[in-house]
Amino acid sequence: MNSRHWMILLAACCLAGNFHPVSFVNAADPVSFRKDIAPILLDRCVACHGPKKAEGGYRADSFERAMKEGDSAAAGFLAKNLDESEAFRRMTSDDEFERMPAESDPLPDEQIALFKRWIEEGAAFDGDDPKAELVTVIPAPTHPEPPEAYPFTLPVTSVAFTKDGQALIAGGYHELTVWNPADGKLIRRIKNVGQRTYGLALNPDGTILAAACGAPGRLGEARLFNPGTGELLQVLGTTSDVVLDVAFSPQGDRLAVAAADGVLKVFEVATGKLQLTVTSHSDWVTAVAWNADGTKLASASRDKTAKIIDAKTGELLVTYSGHGQPVKGVAFHPDGAEAFSSGNDNKIHRWKIADGKKTADIGFGGEVFKLPMGGDFLFAASADKTVRQFEAKSHKQLRSLTGHQDWALTVAYHGPTKRMASGGFDGEIRVWNAEDGKLVTAFLAAPGYQPPAE
Repeated sequence: MNSRHWMILLAACCLAGNFHPVSFVNAADPVSFRKDIAPILLDRCVACHGPKKAEGGYRADSFERAMKEGDSAAAGFLAKNLDESEAFRRMTSDDEFERMPAESDPLPDEQIALFKRWIEEGAAFDGDDPKAELVTVIPAPTHPEPPEAYPFTLPVTSVAFTKDGQALIAGGYHELTVWNPADGKLIRRIKNVGQRTYGLALNPDGTILAAACGAPGRLGEARLFNPGTGELLQVLGTTSDVVLDVAFSPQGDRLAVAAADGVLKVFEVATGKLQLTVTSHSDWVTAVAWNADGTKLASASRDKTAKIIDAKTGELLVTYSGHGQPVKGVAFHPDGAEAFSSGNDNKIHRWKIADGKKTADIGFGGEVFKLPMGGDFLFAASADKTVRQFEAKSHKQLRSLTGHQDWALTVAYHGPTKRMASGGFDGEIRVWNAEDGKLVTAFLAAPGYQPPAE
């Protein structure tokens, strides 16, 4: 991850402040591991005691692991025994070198009281699978309210047009903001969204909006909304790190979810049932795309590869390793026999699905992000502050749009209105006429933000 990506995360953290989940439990009700204990473990403990790092040989990313001992050979939690529950002892220790969380504020008294009650009541597990990751055990959270007025702008990491093209949706802070693409006026705000949104997708009939969202190193989700009313329909693909991309199948019956835990999952939209889990990448899965008939998936990853996967079986069909740098975007060529991929080597590559051999590449002046397709076109946003439109079949460049004062991070296209929209690192959205490249409007996607006086 380069310094700019860390800045995106830092901006989110500055807005967030210190967040400590506190569960308000009726004294007459038993403490629930799922609702009361697991969220605290996930928020305050898993960063140092999880799959990526296990300080002291102890992990707290599932009920089963949290109950076990670490290097100290003492159980993390022992039913009805506070003194022998090593994790609880460290949470309440006065020794700053022993106390957990290390190098952080101690747990609030209310949270300590919850752990105490839970242990005294028998440290019971009230989920289905004690081995399951905490993020899959915890009920889907209700996210905090977004700021009424943004104190500063945030990078625009995702944009999407509604089906009729009369509204443009953008990722915000714990919300999606909906704008008029003709004049840049705010239409409405969709709340109860993960901290940041990294990808947006509409199903083919435009009735479901999927948002790839989450908080780095803590929680990732694909949240499905009614794009017109903002109603939350369901939450899929909950994971321990941010969800970076989502894509509906051409038929609209399946949703592919790509996440920073290195896993690609496919869900049945109607039921929310998990159909497929693909673990062939060794690092973040940054982007995902379907082919025209929904039989194949293309995925991009920070492991410097793009892959083609059988969408029914999950079988790996081919790996493309030509970038030599993290890959940020993927798309299928219209003929179905080739694919495009983009990334940190400042290029779009075109390559054969049959054997993973490169057939062409296109150079940019900076890294290239996701590669949305629209109609007969392929689009790309780049760190060189430029948005480009290509004829997909020939990959001939048709248009180069400039005007962003910072990285262009994302782009969307609406065929019937022939409009393109792009989002920049500085928080600006620019809407263009795709026929002549003229600017329609430009605005900062930060409700209530007041730029400092010059």
